[in-house]
Amino acid sequence: MSRIHPLPDLLVNQIAAGEVVDRPASVLKEVLENAVDAGARAIEVQLEQGGVRRIRVTDDGCGIERDDLALALERHATSKIASLDDLEHVATMGFRGEALAAIAAVARTTLASRAEGAAHAWRIDGDERSLAPAALNQGTVVDVADLYYNTPARRKFLKREATEYAHCDDMFRRVALARPEIGLQLSHNGRVIHRLPPGSVAARVAALMGDDFLQHAREVTADAGPLRLTGFASLPAYSRSSRDAQYFFVNGRFVRDKLLTHAVREAYADILHGSRHPAYVLFLGIDPAGVDVNVHPAKIEVRFREARAVHQFVYHALERTLAESGAGCAMPPQGRPRADGARADEGQTDGWPGAGTPAASPPAARPPAHAWPAVAAQQGLLAMEPASRAYFDFAAGARPAPPVGPPASATAAATGTGARSGATAENPRDGEWRRAGSTPLPPSSLANDGSPPLGFALAQLHGIYILAQNSAGLVLVDMHAAHERILYEKLKTVLDGRPAVQRLLIPAVFSVGAKDLAAADECSEVLAAMGFDVGAAGPQELAVRSVPALLASAPVAELMRQLLQELREYPATEVVAARRNALLATMACHGAVRANRQLTLPEMNALLRDMEATERADQCNHGRPTWTQLSLAELDRFFMRGQ
Repeated sequence: MSRIHPLPDLLVNQIAAGEVVDRPASVLKEVLENAVDAGARAIEVQLEQGGVRRIRVTDDGCGIERDDLALALERHATSKIASLDDLEHVATMGFRGEALAAIAAVARTTLASRAEGAAHAWRIDGDERSLAPAALNQGTVVDVADLYYNTPARRKFLKREATEYAHCDDMFRRVALARPEIGLQLSHNGRVIHRLPPGSVAARVAALMGDDFLQHAREVTADAGPLRLTGFASLPAYSRSSRDAQYFFVNGRFVRDKLLTHAVREAYADILHGSRHPAYVLFLGIDPAGVDVNVHPAKIEVRFREARAVHQFVYHALERTLAESGAGCAMPPQGRPRADGARADEGQTDGWPGAGTPAASPPAARPPAHAWPAVAAQQGLLAMEPASRAYFDFAAGARPAPPVGPPASATAAATGTGARSGATAENPRDGEWRRAGSTPLPPSSLANDGSPPLGFALAQLHGIYILAQNSAGLVLVDMHAAHERILYEKLKTVLDGRPAVQRLLIPAVFSVGAKDLAAADECSEVLAAMGFDVGAAGPQELAVRSVPALLASAPVAELMRQLLQELREYPATEVVAARRNALLATMACHGAVRANRQLTLPEMNALLRDMEATERADQCNHGRPTWTQLSLAELDRFFMRGQ
């Protein structure tokens, strides 16, 4: 074995370049971050052949003094930190002082800079380290040519030009999204790709992610002590098949952190299908002392001192934002603000003011049947009158009877809304919807004319969709998807306590296999906690004697077989804990109203009112949209009115 000896500086730098510089995008990242740390207000990036032939970055930052130019190319030489305390509170993008030295070791590098107040600029060559005067405005120019020219073994691992350029473009986007106050320009092979003026976060997000993303995203703003989360998170309808539109920044630094990714994924768990991925641009602000950025060679991973607190903060902030239902404020996706402050469908009827989740009023506070005076006054909208008249009759029947008057049974008989005696006589959900339909929304959730956000039902289409009219235009609702979400949210609420149980007059008996029979016996306590009374009725038969009241009209045999299959695949304790919501989603799907069931106008209106009062009502449990809005402006354009 040979003797131990120190390595030459050039070889040391080339080894370091293997960690810091793995492709042209890595070079671009380091140079851009240096420009940002220099306080640049304008940065221009020029690429040739995907960055392999040349990367040239020009900024107007503070510049580098003449005597510091040679030192800038040395390893571990930096102006950003000077002590351990500085490292623990670092707020700059770079701090190690090794990037320029590593780049100069594997590429032909030229550095030119003019410091503030200097008479002229100076240039230094990365190989010869000789200084020469140069003509340049205040700022710095870093020119990196022929990457890996002296390490052919590394060069052969580079991909095609288009692939390397795509990585450089993604790196440029990360820096541009993190710093909207900086003007940036990117050109490739002489063609300008991006020209981004300084502006707001929304304008920068729209320029790089597209107006479509911004129109289908919710703005996120949350504060908790030293933590602050801002940005935009897409609605499930804008989900993607890959993670290429996910940007998370910690103190302005793009990171890929498993903790943060898990928090975001959990926030979307109730509204996004497992095979789809959300799109988001999120910025987490935290005290620099609370995060360690010196745990990865490329500084793309971080470590939090209070990891659990950060995870919970991000999860709850996103979960609250996504739980706000557009049905509660009737702001259709196409009517959300654009980056320029205008509405996405300019010229349509005014939208609805935002509101939180409506809370049900106590029965004594319910208004009279004419709770929607503005709707009754819309005499010009003839199509509204039959629906509103039916809804007035329905609301009048659902209102509690006065203290003095005919017996409750007589009132019920007169109005046709009396309680039904059991699940076997008629659908018990009819009574539930009638009660829900009489619950008013708070004034902040109403439109300018006093009508509810989703308006009033007009008709049912092919037994699948509900057509409704509100002041913005036409509302289309997938009744099964909407009712599935309503049931799911109610099941989550009641399962936290003891769910109401509906005893079946005639037990539902059905045949099962030996595995299902064993699963029902082993998990009887879990099923009982959910409201099911299940027992053996024979060698290969099960009898269900009670079900949760919310699922009284569900197909019992089909639902129970699906639940037993879930219980067979996973231990009971895991089902109750980790898979609780998945199990409830299955129950809600089987309990929701099915296609081709004819609903009356009061039932349709009650379903709309339930949607307005339910969190996450914009999507069903599988991430599909439950409703959409066609504005009057869109309808006018389709029929070419006024053209």
